[in-house]
Amino acid sequence: YYNKATQNGLHEHYRQIAGYTPKPIIIYNVPSRTGCNMLPETVARIADSCPNVTGIKEASGNISQVAKLASLVGDRLDIYSGNDDQVVPMLAMGGKGVISVMSNILPKETDQICERWFAGDTAGSLAMQLALSDMAKALFSDVNPIPIKEAMNLIGMDVGECRLPLVGMSDSGREALAAVLKKHGLMA
Repeated sequence: YYNKATQNGLHEHYRQIAGYTPKPIIIYNVPSRTGCNMLPETVARIADSCPNVTGIKEASGNISQVAKLASLVGDRLDIYSGNDDQVVPMLAMGGKGVISVMSNILPKETDQICERWFAGDTAGSLAMQLALSDMAKALFSDVNPIPIKEAMNLIGMDVGECRLPLVGMSDSGREALAAVLKKHGLMA
């Protein structure tokens, strides 16, 4: 699919989907993948008209946008970080957690970033976020999901190759990723 939607089109799209199911829906705002950013006003409009839209994976990378979104939706919509390198800033903006790539290989650590925050150990949460910043960067050093699949294969999880048009990482990219995995004890 290659059409870039308008903000009105996004609203209508989610309104129609929400009308076909009573199940809770989480919106994904990942402009780097879609070429289209869902503005906070659009998300608030969706939250107003679709009661079963209960959350958003916010991966715009724009903390000012997250602040605006939080001010518009309040408690009506759960906000989740969509970027592993921005979990703590999102939690500070009222976020409820993370929909994470890194959790595929570091589930306990990714969970602990959030758990520490919610337990009031903001310094510990931040320390973990910073300690894993190189991992988050390595896992986004190429087009997602290429690096996470490489990482999972490198640590023995055998998830197979990417489907075309995605291909494996370059030798230099794989070596750099392996170095970070070794640093964090995931490879010998």
